[in-house]
Amino acid sequence: MEWGYTLSGLLVGFIVGVTGVGGGSLMTPLLIMLFGIPPATAVGTDLLYAALTKAGGAWVHGRRGTVHWKLVGRLAMGSLPAALITILSLNALSVDAQVFSGLITSTLGVALIFTALALLFRQQLTRIGRSHLGFLIEWRDRHLMFATLMTGAILGILVTISSVGAGALGMVVLFMLYPRLPAVTLVGSDIAHAVPLTLLAGLGHVFMGTVDFGLLGSLLLGSLPGIYLGSHIGGRIPDQVLRPILATILILIGIKLIT
Repeated sequence: MEWGYTLSGLLVGFIVGVTGVGGGSLMTPLLIMLFGIPPATAVGTDLLYAALTKAGGAWVHGRRGTVHWKLVGRLAMGSLPAALITILSLNALSVDAQVFSGLITSTLGVALIFTALALLFRQQLTRIGRSHLGFLIEWRDRHLMFATLMTGAILGILVTISSVGAGALGMVVLFMLYPRLPAVTLVGSDIAHAVPLTLLAGLGHVFMGTVDFGLLGSLLLGSLPGIYLGSHIGGRIPDQVLRPILATILILIGIKLIT
């Protein structure tokens, strides 16, 4: 079974390296549906897995100067308290394991469908964010700080419960809120923000006893070389081919989890 986990880590890591997304979106449902891992354990383990794998990407972007640290701070001001409150609330309420599993699978299913739609229509949504519609620009500029904090808070809740959302969903919103920033800076900022968020949420799951460290080690053993290989091959595969395939897979998995 450990080799199965490692191969899964290799596959997901390769997809992440090729497309830039798909970590939590694929790993968590894969653990739940293929290996029968309890949803809470799948989410908790995947959160620490994401924190460790994205730390390397954040370090690279930081050295290249493609991280907008003020933006990262604004997102974290919303996401970290929201993640902490979510963890404390779930623990304090002593949610029944079956109810908690149902909450996770339902939230995960919805998050996957929204992630898939964000992948499919990212260009159209980005175009809206970069448009010159006066009222949109006026609202965005006037409420930018609040909108960024609320985006962080929503991501904090969503990521803590389902481990999905910090990647594709976060990127779409950032493209709309900060259309003047270069795309590479938004990507770097999104990755840098995901590290403390997934780490805090993952540590919260450690406190709740929903992290399998043996499983975590097996996943990392496969994912690290997978990301390395995928990042070298990614440029050779057209983005317009990869994204619809990945989005279709996510929609099918999301529907399966909801139903």
